Amino acid sequence: MFADTAEPATISTGTKLNVENLDVYYGTFQAIKNASLAVPVNQVMALIGPSGCGKSTFIRALNRMHDLTPGARVEGRVLLDNRNIYAPEIDPVTIRYRIGMVFQRPNPFPKSIFDNVVYGPRIHGETDKATLMEICERSLHRAALWDEVKDRLDRSAMTLSGGQQQRLCIARCLGVDPEVILMDEPASALDPIATSKIEDLIEALKKEYTVVIVTHSMQQAARISDNTAFFLMGELLETDTTATIFTKPKDKRTEDYITGRYG
Repeated sequence: MFADTAEPATISTGTKLNVENLDVYYGTFQAIKNASLAVPVNQVMALIGPSGCGKSTFIRALNRMHDLTPGARVEGRVLLDNRNIYAPEIDPVTIRYRIGMVFQRPNPFPKSIFDNVVYGPRIHGETDKATLMEICERSLHRAALWDEVKDRLDRSAMTLSGGQQQRLCIARCLGVDPEVILMDEPASALDPIATSKIEDLIEALKKEYTVVIVTHSMQQAARISDNTAFFLMGELLETDTTATIFTKPKDKRTEDYITGRYG
């Protein structure tokens, strides 16, 4: 836990992340405009919308990744367990361990499978071999990869298939025991079989973690998410349960996008 000098917002029980009046700028260009969103604990929140609508910009604001982007500026608040992650005294590196990120394309390190999974704990100072092995096995089990790689942990991660590499990246994220997992189109570069495994994994992960996923696939959002938020031109137009968004959206622009008449 960490301190926050700001007054906490009123959040309903069961909310893990609460985004309040978020604005994101790249220089003078405003990419996200006054977005507010509550993300329930142990559920999957899907972010949908046409290309360039701000989904990836929004999700990267949830763990302070824009701190690393020259010219980027974030205004508003992102509350994790009712504490503002953008408060001046908060260490962004700590936030990125509590709120992990999995990117669109698999990005394993050019190291062994084992070294990839335990990279985070080692950075944190863990040196005990038995503890590292326990973390590795637990994380690979959670990422549904253990049975496929348990006999070759010393081999390069680059020898794995694309789908396996993505699950390895998920295991690497899990190695530091985050509370929230952000996924930016994690299956867009994968074939249908590998995509199905990632979707099954996401369904399993929400039992222990809160998941926010960016996806261009309406079918994927409908299959795996509990709640959906629709973005258009930098604005968060509508959010509700996935069933409601896909059957009875309130905004006609949401309906037009989902039915293929827009974007």
